[in-house]
Amino acid sequence: MTTGLDNAEFGQLAERVKNLGTNPGNDRLLQLYSHFKQATVGDNTTDSPGMFDFTAKAKWHAWNDLKGMSKEAATTEYIRIAKDTLANCS
Repeated sequence: MTTGLDNAEFGQLAERVKNLGTNPGNDRLLQLYSHFKQATVGDNTTDSPGMFDFTAKAKWHAWNDLKGMSKEAATTEYIRIAKDTLANCS
């Protein structure tokens, strides 16, 4: 299986998610972000952001929670989450 942006469906959905008509909420956005990063980069090896950068900290934790998930599994899960989000927010 091709992973991340090398996967055509993944890439198309990622473009569509960028232009959502409705905000799906922070929890869903964090799911999309973390699975996108895991699928395209792999495990989070970056330093944790400062304690007062709340948005960056939430994104870092969401991605870090997926540590150990394969890029293939993250790609599959991103596709599932993106399809569900688009069906409910377009």
